[in-house]
Amino acid sequence: MDASKKCIVFEALLCLVVLVLVTNCSASVSVSEALAKKELIVEEDDQNSLHTYIVFAEKPNGVSVQSGDLSSWYESFLPAATTTNAVGSNKHPRLVHEYQNVVIGFAAKLSGEEVKEMEKKKGFVSARKQRVFSLQTTHSPSFLGLNQNLGLWKESKLGNGVIVGLLDTGISPDHPSFSDEGVPPPPAKWKGSCEFTGAVCNNKLIGAKNFASQSPGDLPFDEEGHGTHTSSTAAGNFVTGANVFGNANGTAVGMAPYAHLAMYKVCGGAGCSESDILAALDAAVGDGVDVLSLSLGGGSAPFYADSIAIGAFAATQKGIFVSCSAGNSGPDYGTLSNEAPWILTVGASTIDRKIKAVAQLGNGQLFEGESLFQPKDFTSTLLPLVYPGANGNQSLAFCAPGALKDFDVQGKVVVCDRGGDIGRIAKGQEVKSAGGAAMILTNQKPDGFSTLADAHVLPATHVSYVAGLQIKSYYETSSAPPTATILFKGTVIGDSTAPAITSFSSRGPNLASNGILKPDIVGPGVSILAAWPVSVDNCTTSKATFNIISGTSMSCPHLSGIAALLKSSHPDWSPAAIKSAIMTTADTVNLGGSPLFDEKASPADIFATGAGHVNPSKANHPGLIYDLQPEDYIPYLCGLNYTDQQVSTIVQTSVKCSDVTIIPEGQLNYPSFSLLLGSESQTFTRTVTNVGEASSTYTVEIFPPEYTGISVNPGTITFTEVNQKAQYTIEIIPQSGAGTSGKDFSQGYVKWVSDKYSVRSQISVIYV
Repeated sequence: MDASKKCIVFEALLCLVVLVLVTNCSASVSVSEALAKKELIVEEDDQNSLHTYIVFAEKPNGVSVQSGDLSSWYESFLPAATTTNAVGSNKHPRLVHEYQNVVIGFAAKLSGEEVKEMEKKKGFVSARKQRVFSLQTTHSPSFLGLNQNLGLWKESKLGNGVIVGLLDTGISPDHPSFSDEGVPPPPAKWKGSCEFTGAVCNNKLIGAKNFASQSPGDLPFDEEGHGTHTSSTAAGNFVTGANVFGNANGTAVGMAPYAHLAMYKVCGGAGCSESDILAALDAAVGDGVDVLSLSLGGGSAPFYADSIAIGAFAATQKGIFVSCSAGNSGPDYGTLSNEAPWILTVGASTIDRKIKAVAQLGNGQLFEGESLFQPKDFTSTLLPLVYPGANGNQSLAFCAPGALKDFDVQGKVVVCDRGGDIGRIAKGQEVKSAGGAAMILTNQKPDGFSTLADAHVLPATHVSYVAGLQIKSYYETSSAPPTATILFKGTVIGDSTAPAITSFSSRGPNLASNGILKPDIVGPGVSILAAWPVSVDNCTTSKATFNIISGTSMSCPHLSGIAALLKSSHPDWSPAAIKSAIMTTADTVNLGGSPLFDEKASPADIFATGAGHVNPSKANHPGLIYDLQPEDYIPYLCGLNYTDQQVSTIVQTSVKCSDVTIIPEGQLNYPSFSLLLGSESQTFTRTVTNVGEASSTYTVEIFPPEYTGISVNPGTITFTEVNQKAQYTIEIIPQSGAGTSGKDFSQGYVKWVSDKYSVRSQISVIYV
């Protein structure tokens, strides 16, 4: 494909990816309403048509997991009528994937009737129809305090020796971000492989495999851009002169530039099939990755019915850290994906860089917005302004495809509303196709002040909801013909309100487990520059091509890369220890010293921020950690009232909850607290491990949620050696007004403070 055709294809793909990455809900849902909507959705099966089912089985006696005997075991479950092998293949024609590392089971094309017959066979555990998940789609290293030859980058040797595995849309292996300059060979434990031919894999990109059943047999090239972007964000090497349309110019680099990368392609234009995700997790665990990064998700589900949760648990058992995106369904409450406590669930925030484009009206008013496309030759002369949706027609207001063909926008600046399940760039394409000169994209109320810098196809600016109201008011009330233009200001760094939580970032509470606070953390996810397969601006033939996109898909690999740095700096830390270090050292104020804001420019609540905004340098020296081992989750899972079979499906070993000392959710040794509080006090125990100075004393500071009292015992903890453990109890006591004040929830924290460290645990209280 020549360069000009590639540009046309990727302009269309860019519209598609941005639409998928950032979706928003227009309704407003309270915390109590979010909890009330929690339910298990059971699909009605078409008993005769074939669907992909994930089947869990018992491990047969005397069979090695690594042997080929598992294939025979799996095939024994399939109906005899389907046992003819495909020509030239030893693989059963109905088998989609066979699993051996994260679960004992397989994926196969089956009808509902065939599954019913399978249930009668010895060794069958369970089967369910797969879900299809969606993707949750520079300056950020310096914004996060990562600098060469200093601090965490120096102490971690830039992630040297750590292997980051990504499940995504594939990768563009010849991009300069994946150069192995300065990167040593992979560790001897690496067992993975590269499906690319030639010499494109190297010491940086050490593995690449395709598991996407929608493109079987294809090489794991990235045709969407998403996987290339996330990979370079997590662990891209240094590339000088990176920019898009000349904006955000500088050195592009990932969080862990000397870490190794392994790509497992599971997604394409039709989404990410659950059976493919489980197969990729199975392979990654066997290959020997250290960190897994999944910028995808499918909404809330019980952990036994969530393949990401099941696969991630098996990874945790092997000491692998798993980071996942929280979802792009904010700002409504109860919209999270990936809620399991052994997963780091990552929300999205802004950075202090904006690529400004100012809407100027005929009455002299100026409204700041953003746009990645900044044409230097656009006129500063005022042009006619038009709002097609002024008559209430929603299709016209959203600038839907084809809506403007009979509406006069020729040579005008066109106001379009954000939303309506139409991509932001696609709206601009409709304006351009109809002859419009420029677009002002206005937020709806739920999006508030959250704006994004997109690679628009015409001069445009994306402005806030408040700005949109004033622009529309001017259009409707101006005594003179309304006019406007757009003034392009380029890259501006130093926004003191950053980091702020963006509107699309999914919110808690955790519907799958109310006693675990989610999201865990927020990180940069808005207007992030990273590698892209082709040029989105001038269609050059250079391989150093970049794009700026947004989503929790972008925040997740930031945290995956930071986890890789911490793993390199502290190779003996467990996944739970790394998570604890990230959470208890998080920032809760912005660059200006005010509380983190949300899309309304109000203080963001705990279900938006989780523990707060990641601070990598502080996470490297947390003082204390809240550690967990894989077996510690079993009493917790039994406490969720899961059946023995459901718990066994998650942990992949036989469990009888009647033989387990069951704990309530809030008793898990988690670095934060989340509870439903009625009229009774609740008490929890936590164990902290000293990873700071051997001789140290910590004193507790308490900031109780509104309408509660908090008692912590003891109030002082003294350590005499590194890795020494200590326990404390915390009692949360309802007080007058709790549950009757009209507030759904409140938040607070406890903080253990020494002369060197500050270890914060956030508390969310939902009144019931």
